[in-house]
Amino acid sequence: MQINADRSQLAIVHGAHLPWVQSPEQGVERRMLERVGDEVALATSIVRYEPNTRFSAHTHALGEEFLVLEGTFADEHGAYPAGTYVRNPPGSSHAPISDSGCVILVKLRQMGNDETEQIRSFGHQRHWSDAITSGIEKAQLYTNSRLSVQLLRMKAGSEVPKRDHERGEEIFVVEGSVLWCDESTTTLDKWSWLRNPGNEHCAILAQDDSVLWIKRGHL
Repeated sequence: MQINADRSQLAIVHGAHLPWVQSPEQGVERRMLERVGDEVALATSIVRYEPNTRFSAHTHALGEEFLVLEGTFADEHGAYPAGTYVRNPPGSSHAPISDSGCVILVKLRQMGNDETEQIRSFGHQRHWSDAITSGIEKAQLYTNSRLSVQLLRMKAGSEVPKRDHERGEEIFVVEGSVLWCDESTTTLDKWSWLRNPGNEHCAILAQDDSVLWIKRGHL
């Protein structure tokens, strides 16, 4: 399966408008944003667990990271309510469950050998600091010498200016709506996903109070 498989190209997907596709696991559906492969695949997806869902135990050979968007996701290591960010490094394993149901943004098979940390970042413990631009706060979720992952909390009308970042930028709109101001202005509403592999990145203007998940330096 090939969905936005050329990672050297710009990709924009309005995830909230995609159909849910049944996975091989009963009670688990997906909206596929990018995918290279079949059931073992490099993938970025929005995944929905129905209440009382159990997912078979499995190993993540090239790692997994996810952000809980709604409900509570859990496994044998703990419970992760909405807002929790988790990184399971290459070689880790777990057996996911969700008693109440949940929705997560998940990225599979996209970690390098230098990404060995197991991260559990809970929303209620998160530290927010002022960003350079007025009306924007950031929370660092993960960083190493090569890449960074953070959340941006933007007040309506605030703007992330044009910027340079080597090896690309990936944006997922967790809440709200923003304008991505390139040659033609594009509205990114809730659960929209953008992958820009270039080094130059256009301004982002918040139409509403918004939260963005942003990953940089990995493309």
